[in-house]
Amino acid sequence: HVQLVESGGGPVEAGGSVRLSCVARGYNVAAWCMGWFRQVPGKGREEVVRIDNDGKKRYADFVEGRFTFSQDNAKNTVYLQMNSLKTEDTAVYYCATISPYVGSWYEDEYWGQGTQVTVS
Repeated sequence: HVQLVESGGGPVEAGGSVRLSCVARGYNVAAWCMGWFRQVPGKGREEVVRIDNDGKKRYADFVEGRFTFSQDNAKNTVYLQMNSLKTEDTAVYYCATISPYVGSWYEDEYWGQGTQVTVS
């Protein structure tokens, strides 16, 4: 079965950096499409970055070049490096994945439990 476990969140000062990790189990991240999303109270879950079925990375406009998605296939882990953090980046960050063979974003995602990032 698919399992995603995020870590690395916590308090961080405005202007600082944090690196989130997501360890995937039950599948190979090299063969599936990964993404990061975030959610704050009163708002819907919003996309930070995702790998589409075409293999391209797509970052949200609010990233403004500050965040970088990467993955280590040997460790079956993906990362979100976030720099120049703003208070409005405060959210629960979720790792997600789809199978490009049978799944589509916003329809068939698997989700992690989330990790809280608080910028102040």
